[in-house]
Amino acid sequence: MDVPSWQDAKFGGKIRVARWLVEVVGEGKPFTKTALREAFPGVAQIDRRMRDLREAGWVIFTSREDPSLNSNEHRFVKQGEPVWVPGKVKPKTKSSLTVTQRTEAMKADNYLCRSCGVGAGEAYGEGLGAAQLDIARRQVKLADGSTTTQLVTECNRCRVGNRGDEADLSALLAKVASLGPIERKVLAQWVEADQRTYSILETLWGTYRTLPAEARAAFKQAVLGESK
Repeated sequence: MDVPSWQDAKFGGKIRVARWLVEVVGEGKPFTKTALREAFPGVAQIDRRMRDLREAGWVIFTSREDPSLNSNEHRFVKQGEPVWVPGKVKPKTKSSLTVTQRTEAMKADNYLCRSCGVGAGEAYGEGLGAAQLDIARRQVKLADGSTTTQLVTECNRCRVGNRGDEADLSALLAKVASLGPIERKVLAQWVEADQRTYSILETLWGTYRTLPAEARAAFKQAVLGESK
């Protein structure tokens, strides 16, 4: 069949939005909600028709997945199935999380991003805005070799960086088994507290590395002088 034009009103909203993204926006480019609505005046729920494309494998980011976008912007990342071809797209089973699932997952994760530790609404710093928490699905390879999908809390910035990652639990457990008694005890304390605690030596070393050259030299002299 001929590829339809996004301006051809005899096609449905989802098909027209798909063609508009391909013909007008282009992969990798941002666009605004305002531009989308202006392109389809009078078409009801055009935003929803755009979101429906995700079920056909179209990747469209919001500011939640791409922090460089503002709340009025999206980014057309990648084209999915050609929804304008009859029978090409098969309906997908709904996989949305329930409110209960989301709440239980965040509670289990102490309402923190498990990748960077930021809490909801906390500032990233460096002008990167405030964190938004969401639930991601993560593939986990279990100790028996099987793979399962588990839920984890992540912030909008880490979700982008961790997309598609798989956690290898079996490899982690093997490394734990190789630890000596002292290392294992320290790790157990961190796990119990759900945070890493730093020794005085680690704190001093971290601070030393941030000092200007002259201050580092004075610090070095003091340490080496006392150690002799």
